[in-house]
Amino acid sequence: MPVTLTQETSKRSLTRTHPGALSYYLILGSAVVLLVFGITMVMSASTVTSIKEGRTPYNDATRQMGFAAAALIPAYVLSRLSIPTLRKIAPFALLGSWAIGALIFTPLAVGKGGNVAWIRIPGLPFAIQPSEFIKLTLALFLASILAAHLRHLENWRHLVVPLGAVGVSMVLVLGGHDLGTALVIAVMVAAMLVCARLPKKWLGVLAILALGAVVYMVIDNPTRMARIIQFLPGMEHATEGTSDALGYQPRHGRWALGTGGVFGVGLGASREKWAYLPEAHNDYIFAIIGEELGLVGTSLVLVLFAVLAWGIFRLYRVLTDDFSRLLAAGLGTWIIGQAFMNIFVVLGLAPVIGVPLPLISSGGSSLVSTIMAIGVLLALARTEPGASVALAQSTSAVRRSLSVIGRRARRSS
Repeated sequence: MPVTLTQETSKRSLTRTHPGALSYYLILGSAVVLLVFGITMVMSASTVTSIKEGRTPYNDATRQMGFAAAALIPAYVLSRLSIPTLRKIAPFALLGSWAIGALIFTPLAVGKGGNVAWIRIPGLPFAIQPSEFIKLTLALFLASILAAHLRHLENWRHLVVPLGAVGVSMVLVLGGHDLGTALVIAVMVAAMLVCARLPKKWLGVLAILALGAVVYMVIDNPTRMARIIQFLPGMEHATEGTSDALGYQPRHGRWALGTGGVFGVGLGASREKWAYLPEAHNDYIFAIIGEELGLVGTSLVLVLFAVLAWGIFRLYRVLTDDFSRLLAAGLGTWIIGQAFMNIFVVLGLAPVIGVPLPLISSGGSSLVSTIMAIGVLLALARTEPGASVALAQSTSAVRRSLSVIGRRARRSS
Protein backbone atom coordinates (compact mmCIF):
# COMPACT_ATOMS: atom_id res chain seq x y z
CA MET A 1 0.00 0.00 0.00
CA PRO A 2 1.45 3.42 -0.91
CA VAL A 3 2.41 5.50 2.09
CA THR A 4 0.99 8.95 2.67
CA LEU A 5 3.07 12.05 3.14
CA THR A 6 2.09 11.98 6.81
CA GLN A 7 3.28 8.39 7.32
CA GLU A 8 6.51 9.16 5.51
CA THR A 9 7.33 12.10 7.77
CA SER A 10 6.05 10.80 11.11
CA LYS A 11 9.34 9.13 12.05
CA ARG A 12 11.29 12.21 11.02
CA SER A 13 8.94 14.39 13.08
CA LEU A 14 9.33 12.23 16.20
CA THR A 15 13.11 12.47 16.18
CA ARG A 16 13.40 16.17 15.44
CA THR A 17 13.19 18.94 18.00
CA HIS A 18 10.84 21.77 17.08
CA PRO A 19 11.87 25.20 18.38
CA GLY A 20 8.33 26.38 19.01
CA ALA A 21 6.91 28.91 16.62
CA LEU A 22 10.04 29.56 14.54
CA SER A 23 8.27 29.11 11.20
CA TYR A 24 5.45 31.39 12.37
CA TYR A 25 7.82 34.22 13.22
CA LEU A 26 9.98 33.76 10.12
CA ILE A 27 6.93 34.04 7.86
CA LEU A 28 5.26 36.86 9.79
CA GLY A 29 8.43 38.89 10.32
CA SER A 30 9.69 38.73 6.73
CA ALA A 31 6.22 39.45 5.32
CA VAL A 32 5.74 42.52 7.54
CA VAL A 33 9.16 43.95 6.64
CA LEU A 34 8.53 43.33 2.92
CA LEU A 35 5.14 45.03 3.19
CA VAL A 36 6.49 48.14 4.95
CA PHE A 37 9.44 48.30 2.57
CA GLY A 38 7.09 47.94 -0.39
CA ILE A 39 4.81 50.78 0.70
CA THR A 40 7.89 52.99 1.14
CA MET A 41 9.13 52.19 -2.37
CA VAL A 42 5.67 52.67 -3.91
CA MET A 43 5.61 56.11 -2.29
CA SER A 44 8.99 56.91 -3.82
CA ALA A 45 8.39 55.39 -7.27
CA SER A 46 4.88 56.71 -7.91
CA THR A 47 5.09 60.41 -7.00
CA VAL A 48 5.98 61.65 -10.48
CA THR A 49 3.29 59.57 -12.20
CA SER A 50 0.69 60.68 -9.65
CA ILE A 51 1.47 64.37 -10.19
CA LYS A 52 1.52 63.91 -13.97
CA GLU A 53 -1.97 62.38 -13.85
CA GLY A 54 -3.33 65.18 -11.67
CA ARG A 55 -3.40 63.30 -8.36
CA THR A 56 -1.71 64.02 -5.06
CA PRO A 57 1.98 62.97 -4.93
CA TYR A 58 1.31 60.16 -2.47
CA ASN A 59 -1.96 58.93 -3.96
CA ASP A 60 -0.68 55.47 -4.91
CA ALA A 61 1.11 54.98 -1.60
CA THR A 62 -2.02 55.98 0.32
CA ARG A 63 -4.09 53.52 -1.71
CA GLN A 64 -1.49 50.81 -1.09
CA MET A 65 -1.68 51.42 2.65
CA GLY A 66 -5.47 51.27 2.44
CA PHE A 67 -5.38 47.94 0.60
CA ALA A 68 -2.90 46.57 3.15
CA ALA A 69 -5.08 47.66 6.06
CA ALA A 70 -8.18 46.15 4.44
CA ALA A 71 -6.34 42.86 3.83
CA LEU A 72 -5.33 42.51 7.47
CA ILE A 73 -8.89 41.69 8.52
CA PRO A 74 -9.43 38.60 6.30
CA ALA A 75 -5.78 37.61 6.82
CA TYR A 76 -6.23 37.62 10.60
CA VAL A 77 -9.45 35.61 10.32
CA LEU A 78 -7.73 33.07 8.06
CA SER A 79 -4.77 32.81 10.43
CA ARG A 80 -7.11 31.76 13.26
CA LEU A 81 -8.96 29.05 11.31
CA SER A 82 -8.36 25.39 12.07
CA ILE A 83 -7.12 22.98 9.43
CA PRO A 84 -10.50 21.17 9.16
CA THR A 85 -12.23 24.51 8.64
CA LEU A 86 -9.81 25.49 5.87
CA ARG A 87 -10.55 22.19 4.14
CA LYS A 88 -14.30 22.71 4.45
CA ILE A 89 -14.30 26.21 2.95
CA ALA A 90 -11.92 25.33 0.10
CA PRO A 91 -14.51 24.28 -2.54
CA PHE A 92 -16.83 27.18 -1.72
CA ALA A 93 -13.97 29.66 -1.89
CA LEU A 94 -12.94 28.32 -5.31
CA LEU A 95 -16.49 28.51 -6.66
CA GLY A 96 -16.77 32.08 -5.37
CA SER A 97 -13.54 33.13 -7.07
CA TRP A 98 -14.72 31.48 -10.31
CA ALA A 99 -17.99 33.41 -10.14
CA ILE A 100 -16.10 36.68 -9.78
CA GLY A 101 -13.59 35.63 -12.43
CA ALA A 102 -16.37 34.97 -14.94
CA LEU A 103 -17.24 38.67 -14.80
CA ILE A 104 -14.31 39.39 -17.14
CA PHE A 105 -16.60 38.14 -19.93
CA THR A 106 -19.18 40.82 -19.08
CA PRO A 107 -19.29 44.59 -19.71
CA LEU A 108 -17.75 45.04 -16.26
CA ALA A 109 -14.37 43.99 -17.65
CA VAL A 110 -11.68 46.62 -18.16
CA GLY A 111 -8.36 46.31 -19.94
CA LYS A 112 -4.80 47.44 -19.34
CA GLY A 113 -1.60 46.72 -21.23
CA GLY A 114 -3.28 44.28 -23.61
CA ASN A 115 -4.91 42.29 -20.79
CA VAL A 116 -8.61 42.35 -19.90
CA ALA A 117 -8.03 40.86 -16.47
CA TRP A 118 -9.83 43.43 -14.30
CA ILE A 119 -13.45 44.16 -13.47
CA ARG A 120 -14.83 47.49 -12.31
CA ILE A 121 -17.90 47.22 -10.11
CA PRO A 122 -20.05 50.38 -10.07
CA GLY A 123 -19.54 52.30 -6.85
CA LEU A 124 -16.05 50.95 -6.12
CA PRO A 125 -13.16 53.41 -6.61
CA PHE A 126 -10.84 50.66 -7.82
CA ALA A 127 -10.78 47.70 -10.21
CA ILE A 128 -10.48 44.08 -9.07
CA GLN A 129 -8.26 41.44 -10.66
CA PRO A 130 -10.07 38.12 -10.01
CA SER A 131 -7.16 35.96 -11.16
CA GLU A 132 -5.16 37.01 -8.10
CA PHE A 133 -7.74 35.43 -5.80
CA ILE A 134 -8.09 32.34 -7.99
CA LYS A 135 -4.47 31.53 -7.12
CA LEU A 136 -5.30 31.38 -3.43
CA THR A 137 -8.58 29.47 -3.68
CA LEU A 138 -7.17 27.00 -6.20
CA ALA A 139 -4.27 26.21 -3.86
CA LEU A 140 -6.73 25.56 -1.03
CA PHE A 141 -8.92 23.29 -3.15
CA LEU A 142 -6.04 21.36 -4.74
CA ALA A 143 -4.44 20.72 -1.35
CA SER A 144 -7.75 19.37 -0.06
CA ILE A 145 -8.61 17.15 -3.02
CA LEU A 146 -5.06 15.84 -3.54
CA ALA A 147 -4.71 14.99 0.15
CA ALA A 148 -8.00 13.06 -0.01
CA HIS A 149 -6.87 11.02 -3.05
CA LEU A 150 -3.16 10.77 -2.27
CA ARG A 151 -3.09 6.95 -2.34
CA HIS A 152 -4.83 6.68 -5.71
CA LEU A 153 -3.17 9.28 -7.94
CA GLU A 154 -1.74 6.59 -10.20
CA ASN A 155 -5.33 6.11 -11.43
CA TRP A 156 -6.28 8.87 -13.87
CA ARG A 157 -9.89 8.85 -12.64
CA HIS A 158 -8.74 10.42 -9.39
CA LEU A 159 -7.12 13.26 -11.34
CA VAL A 160 -10.29 14.36 -13.12
CA VAL A 161 -11.55 16.66 -10.37
CA PRO A 162 -8.25 18.38 -9.47
CA LEU A 163 -7.17 18.83 -13.09
CA GLY A 164 -10.68 19.92 -14.01
CA ALA A 165 -10.43 22.64 -11.36
CA VAL A 166 -7.09 23.72 -12.80
CA GLY A 167 -8.57 23.76 -16.29
CA VAL A 168 -11.53 25.97 -15.35
CA SER A 169 -9.20 28.32 -13.48
CA MET A 170 -6.88 28.58 -16.48
CA VAL A 171 -9.79 29.33 -18.83
CA LEU A 172 -10.86 32.22 -16.61
CA VAL A 173 -7.32 33.57 -16.28
CA LEU A 174 -6.39 33.20 -19.95
CA GLY A 175 -9.79 34.57 -20.92
CA GLY A 176 -8.41 37.90 -19.71
CA HIS A 177 -5.19 37.34 -21.74
CA ASP A 178 -3.21 37.19 -18.48
CA LEU A 179 -0.43 34.79 -19.42
CA GLY A 180 1.79 35.94 -16.54
CA THR A 181 -0.68 34.88 -13.86
CA ALA A 182 -1.37 31.66 -15.77
CA LEU A 183 2.34 30.81 -15.65
CA VAL A 184 2.43 31.48 -11.90
CA ILE A 185 -0.56 29.17 -11.41
CA ALA A 186 1.05 26.50 -13.61
CA VAL A 187 4.24 26.54 -11.53
CA MET A 188 2.23 26.42 -8.30
CA VAL A 189 0.14 23.47 -9.52
CA ALA A 190 3.25 21.65 -10.74
CA ALA A 191 4.89 22.00 -7.32
CA MET A 192 1.80 20.67 -5.56
CA LEU A 193 1.56 17.69 -7.92
CA VAL A 194 5.23 16.86 -7.41
CA CYS A 195 4.82 17.07 -3.62
CA ALA A 196 1.76 14.82 -3.91
CA ARG A 197 3.97 12.18 -5.59
CA LEU A 198 2.05 12.21 -8.85
CA PRO A 199 3.45 9.42 -11.07
CA LYS A 200 6.09 10.60 -13.54
CA LYS A 201 4.06 9.47 -16.54
CA TRP A 202 1.25 11.87 -15.66
CA LEU A 203 3.70 14.65 -14.85
CA GLY A 204 5.25 14.18 -18.28
CA VAL A 205 1.89 14.30 -20.06
CA LEU A 206 0.85 17.43 -18.18
CA ALA A 207 4.21 19.11 -18.87
CA ILE A 208 3.84 18.50 -22.62
CA LEU A 209 0.27 19.84 -22.60
CA ALA A 210 1.31 22.92 -20.61
CA LEU A 211 4.25 23.62 -22.92
CA GLY A 212 2.02 23.30 -25.96
CA ALA A 213 -0.51 25.72 -24.45
CA VAL A 214 2.21 28.29 -23.70
CA VAL A 215 3.64 28.05 -27.22
CA TYR A 216 0.17 28.53 -28.71
CA MET A 217 -0.57 31.52 -26.46
CA VAL A 218 2.71 33.16 -27.48
CA ILE A 219 2.36 32.53 -31.21
CA ASP A 220 -1.27 33.63 -31.20
CA ASN A 221 -0.48 37.04 -29.66
CA PRO A 222 1.77 39.51 -31.55
CA THR A 223 2.72 41.38 -28.36
CA ARG A 224 3.85 38.23 -26.58
CA MET A 225 5.72 37.09 -29.69
CA ALA A 226 7.45 40.47 -29.85
CA ARG A 227 8.55 40.14 -26.23
CA ILE A 228 10.07 36.73 -26.93
CA ILE A 229 11.87 38.06 -30.00
CA GLN A 230 13.22 41.01 -28.00
CA PHE A 231 14.56 38.60 -25.40
CA LEU A 232 16.60 36.65 -27.97
CA PRO A 233 20.35 37.43 -28.17
CA GLY A 234 21.08 40.36 -30.48
CA MET A 235 17.43 41.44 -30.72
CA GLU A 236 17.20 43.73 -27.69
CA HIS A 237 17.58 46.82 -29.91
CA ALA A 238 15.20 45.62 -32.62
CA THR A 239 13.30 48.90 -32.45
CA GLU A 240 13.98 52.21 -30.77
CA GLY A 241 11.96 55.29 -29.94
CA THR A 242 8.74 55.55 -27.96
CA SER A 243 7.87 53.85 -24.70
CA ASP A 244 5.89 51.29 -26.69
CA ALA A 245 8.91 50.25 -28.73
CA LEU A 246 10.20 46.71 -28.50
CA GLY A 247 12.63 46.37 -25.61
CA TYR A 248 12.17 49.90 -24.25
CA GLN A 249 10.95 48.88 -20.80
CA PRO A 250 13.50 46.09 -20.15
CA ARG A 251 16.30 48.35 -21.36
CA HIS A 252 15.37 51.20 -19.03
CA GLY A 253 14.95 48.73 -16.19
CA ARG A 254 18.54 47.56 -16.64
CA TRP A 255 19.74 51.16 -16.91
CA ALA A 256 18.07 51.93 -13.59
CA LEU A 257 19.80 48.98 -11.93
CA GLY A 258 23.16 49.95 -13.44
CA THR A 259 22.82 53.56 -12.33
CA GLY A 260 22.31 52.59 -8.70
CA GLY A 261 25.69 50.96 -8.20
CA VAL A 262 26.35 49.65 -4.71
CA PHE A 263 24.55 52.20 -2.53
CA GLY A 264 22.14 53.84 -4.99
CA VAL A 265 21.41 57.46 -5.86
CA GLY A 266 19.28 57.92 -2.73
CA LEU A 267 15.70 57.23 -1.73
CA GLY A 268 13.38 59.36 -3.88
CA ALA A 269 16.16 60.44 -6.25
CA SER A 270 15.42 58.07 -9.14
CA ARG A 271 15.66 59.55 -12.62
CA GLU A 272 14.02 56.64 -14.44
CA LYS A 273 10.72 57.20 -12.61
CA TRP A 274 10.41 60.57 -14.40
CA ALA A 275 8.26 59.00 -17.13
CA TYR A 276 11.19 57.05 -18.61
CA LEU A 277 10.48 53.63 -17.09
CA PRO A 278 6.88 52.40 -17.56
CA GLU A 279 5.32 50.67 -14.52
CA ALA A 280 8.06 52.03 -12.26
CA HIS A 281 5.89 51.55 -9.18
CA ASN A 282 4.44 48.23 -10.32
CA ASP A 283 6.08 45.42 -12.30
CA TYR A 284 9.44 47.26 -12.49
CA ILE A 285 9.67 48.52 -8.92
CA PHE A 286 12.68 46.25 -8.35
CA ALA A 287 14.57 48.39 -10.88
CA ILE A 288 13.73 51.54 -8.90
CA ILE A 289 14.90 49.81 -5.71
CA GLY A 290 18.20 49.09 -7.45
CA GLU A 291 18.52 52.65 -8.72
CA GLU A 292 17.68 54.40 -5.45
CA LEU A 293 19.11 51.94 -2.91
CA GLY A 294 21.67 50.15 -5.07
CA LEU A 295 22.96 46.64 -4.61
CA VAL A 296 22.38 47.00 -0.87
CA GLY A 297 18.64 47.57 -1.41
CA THR A 298 18.16 44.78 -3.94
CA SER A 299 20.16 42.39 -1.74
CA LEU A 300 17.90 43.26 1.18
CA VAL A 301 14.85 42.29 -0.90
CA LEU A 302 16.47 38.99 -1.87
CA VAL A 303 17.38 38.24 1.75
CA LEU A 304 13.83 38.97 2.93
CA PHE A 305 12.34 36.65 0.31
CA ALA A 306 14.95 34.04 1.24
CA VAL A 307 13.87 34.27 4.90
CA LEU A 308 10.23 33.94 3.85
CA ALA A 309 11.12 30.93 1.69
CA TRP A 310 13.05 29.37 4.57
CA GLY A 311 10.09 29.79 6.90
CA ILE A 312 7.67 28.22 4.41
CA PHE A 313 10.03 25.37 3.50
CA ARG A 314 10.67 24.67 7.16
CA LEU A 315 6.93 24.64 7.72
CA TYR A 316 6.50 22.14 4.88
CA ARG A 317 9.12 19.90 6.48
CA VAL A 318 7.69 19.84 10.01
CA LEU A 319 3.95 19.71 9.33
CA THR A 320 2.38 16.33 9.93
CA ASP A 321 -0.73 16.19 7.74
CA ASP A 322 -0.95 15.96 3.97
CA PHE A 323 -3.34 18.86 3.39
CA SER A 324 -1.18 21.32 5.33
CA ARG A 325 2.03 20.24 3.62
CA LEU A 326 0.55 20.46 0.13
CA LEU A 327 -0.99 23.84 0.88
CA ALA A 328 2.29 25.19 2.25
CA ALA A 329 4.07 23.95 -0.88
CA GLY A 330 1.52 25.58 -3.17
CA LEU A 331 1.37 28.95 -1.44
CA GLY A 332 5.14 29.07 -1.01
CA THR A 333 5.77 28.27 -4.66
CA TRP A 334 3.27 30.93 -5.72
CA ILE A 335 4.76 33.76 -3.61
CA ILE A 336 8.45 32.94 -3.92
CA GLY A 337 8.18 31.73 -7.52
CA GLN A 338 6.35 34.88 -8.60
CA ALA A 339 8.93 37.04 -6.80
CA PHE A 340 11.79 35.50 -8.72
CA MET A 341 9.86 35.59 -12.01
CA ASN A 342 9.50 39.34 -11.53
CA ILE A 343 13.14 39.81 -10.54
CA PHE A 344 14.39 37.71 -13.47
CA VAL A 345 12.36 39.87 -15.88
CA VAL A 346 13.82 43.09 -14.45
CA LEU A 347 17.35 41.66 -14.62
CA GLY A 348 16.79 40.71 -18.25
CA LEU A 349 17.01 36.98 -17.53
CA ALA A 350 13.44 36.30 -18.72
CA PRO A 351 11.04 37.92 -21.21
CA VAL A 352 8.48 40.40 -19.92
CA ILE A 353 5.43 38.51 -18.60
CA GLY A 354 3.78 41.17 -16.46
CA VAL A 355 3.71 39.80 -12.91
CA PRO A 356 4.10 42.06 -9.85
CA LEU A 357 6.65 41.66 -7.07
CA PRO A 358 4.65 40.20 -4.14
CA LEU A 359 4.12 42.51 -1.15
CA ILE A 360 6.16 45.27 -2.82
CA SER A 361 4.63 46.24 -6.19
CA SER A 362 1.68 48.62 -6.30
CA GLY A 363 -1.64 46.89 -6.90
CA GLY A 364 -4.60 46.18 -4.65
CA SER A 365 -5.69 42.71 -5.79
CA SER A 366 -2.18 41.29 -5.76
CA LEU A 367 -1.42 42.77 -2.35
CA VAL A 368 -4.68 41.66 -0.73
CA SER A 369 -4.48 38.10 -2.08
CA THR A 370 -0.84 37.74 -1.02
CA ILE A 371 -1.52 39.02 2.50
CA MET A 372 -4.44 36.59 2.74
CA ALA A 373 -2.10 33.78 1.64
CA ILE A 374 0.30 34.81 4.42
CA GLY A 375 -2.65 34.54 6.81
CA VAL A 376 -3.28 30.96 5.66
CA LEU A 377 0.41 30.12 6.10
CA LEU A 378 0.26 31.49 9.64
CA ALA A 379 -2.74 29.25 10.31
CA LEU A 380 -0.64 26.29 9.19
CA ALA A 381 2.31 27.49 11.27
CA ARG A 382 0.15 27.54 14.39
CA THR A 383 -0.20 23.76 14.05
CA GLU A 384 3.56 23.18 14.06
CA PRO A 385 4.53 20.96 17.01
CA GLY A 386 5.20 23.23 19.97
CA ALA A 387 3.91 26.36 18.23
CA SER A 388 0.69 26.74 20.20
CA VAL A 389 2.57 26.62 23.51
CA ALA A 390 5.27 29.02 22.30
CA LEU A 391 2.72 31.49 20.92
CA ALA A 392 0.66 31.34 24.11
CA GLN A 393 3.78 31.99 26.19
CA SER A 394 4.82 34.96 24.04
CA THR A 395 1.29 36.40 24.24
CA SER A 396 1.31 36.05 28.02
CA ALA A 397 4.71 37.73 28.20
CA VAL A 398 3.47 40.68 26.15
CA ARG A 399 0.39 41.02 28.34
CA ARG A 400 2.52 40.96 31.50
CA SER A 401 4.84 43.61 30.07
CA LEU A 402 1.92 45.85 29.12
CA SER A 403 0.42 45.36 32.57
CA VAL A 404 3.68 46.40 34.25
CA ILE A 405 3.99 49.45 31.99
CA GLY A 406 0.40 50.42 32.78
CA ARG A 407 0.93 50.16 36.54
CA ARG A 408 4.09 52.24 36.40
CA ALA A 409 2.34 54.87 34.29
CA ARG A 410 -0.49 55.12 36.82
CA ARG A 411 1.95 55.43 39.73
CA SER A 412 3.94 58.19 38.02
CA SER A 413 0.76 60.14 37.31
